[in-house]
Amino acid sequence: MNKSVAVLLFTGLLAQPLTAAAPPYTSEAPIAYMKDLSSGAVLYDKGGETKMPPASMAKMMTAHVAFRLIQKGELKLDTMFTVRPETWKQWHGPAAGSTMFLSAGEQVSVENLLHGIVTLSGNDACVVLAEGIAGTEQAFVALMNEEAKRMGLKNSHFGTSNGWPDEGVTYVTAEDLAKLAQGTIEETPDLYKRFYATRSFTWGKTMGGADIAQGNRNPILGKIAGADGLKTGHTEEAGYGFTGSAEQDGRRLVMVVAGLGSFNGRIQESVRFMDWGFKAWKAQPLFKKGATVETADVQLGSATSVPLVAPQNLAVTLPRTASTNISVKVVYTGPIKAPIAKGQKIADLIVSTPDTPPQVMPLVAGADVAEAGMFGRLWNGLKSLFG
Repeated sequence: MNKSVAVLLFTGLLAQPLTAAAPPYTSEAPIAYMKDLSSGAVLYDKGGETKMPPASMAKMMTAHVAFRLIQKGELKLDTMFTVRPETWKQWHGPAAGSTMFLSAGEQVSVENLLHGIVTLSGNDACVVLAEGIAGTEQAFVALMNEEAKRMGLKNSHFGTSNGWPDEGVTYVTAEDLAKLAQGTIEETPDLYKRFYATRSFTWGKTMGGADIAQGNRNPILGKIAGADGLKTGHTEEAGYGFTGSAEQDGRRLVMVVAGLGSFNGRIQESVRFMDWGFKAWKAQPLFKKGATVETADVQLGSATSVPLVAPQNLAVTLPRTASTNISVKVVYTGPIKAPIAKGQKIADLIVSTPDTPPQVMPLVAGADVAEAGMFGRLWNGLKSLFG
């Protein structure tokens, strides 16, 4: 099998040279990373592959594992889990960090535990959910690491369900956190929307019997248009961090900042960084969802070729002051062997500009191609032989 490359020429887009450099930005954060999910372009990378403690940003993986189980029908939102007295004792009081204010022996639904994790950053909620799903927290952590491997988080490892400091056992990179955020947004979109944009959540009682309402710590909610996730984190070791996402006019950005020195500094830098991502860059549309970009040769199939189709609206991300000079090519390993399912990802659209790294977007099969029978193979062979 060989790599097949089709270079696509967009004469209408090649009229002027692209002269604008990538928009300048200086992050206040020791680690900062931003990716445009709409095009695959990395807009900013400062220490994106540096291993670091995630603090409560690790809870994104706890929520993601639960989301995937719910999506597969292996876990239900109305399933009730009981708070073990031992778990309550360990994760109760000021020394236990952020809390959902669970009580020993209390029964709590998966849905409410997820609100406690995502909105309230409850360390207690994470452990109760982990034990309810897998029996023990460490068994659940094994699920987290299996999921990290499936998602291609090559420089991350989890030792706890809540990101509590564990002498370096738990570590991530900003690049991996962005990939985790992207996976949650794209693989479990309904659950992402249901939980991550919640502004506040009420659970537990004060000593006087009043309800305890806590706000979402997300620093860009209400400050950046289209902001709808994800998760903050803070420990003395990690500093103040945040993985966030917002969508405007069809462009979705994911950002990560880490190692900041203060709560207010995290707010200011997160808002400034995301605002730059939207204002300094623009999207140049390439193909609408469902458009055929190219065709690929098929081997041993009921058809000799299959259309390569855009699975969503595809666009390239460019500096806002740039013209639209781009180079586009389609790459796949071919000929592609049948059977092929409609919607199956079988090729990449690679877009290059003078001032950005290559932007890689998926292309999918536009039709089903069954495996050919003996007669079909002979007929296709004859057609190939005689053109």
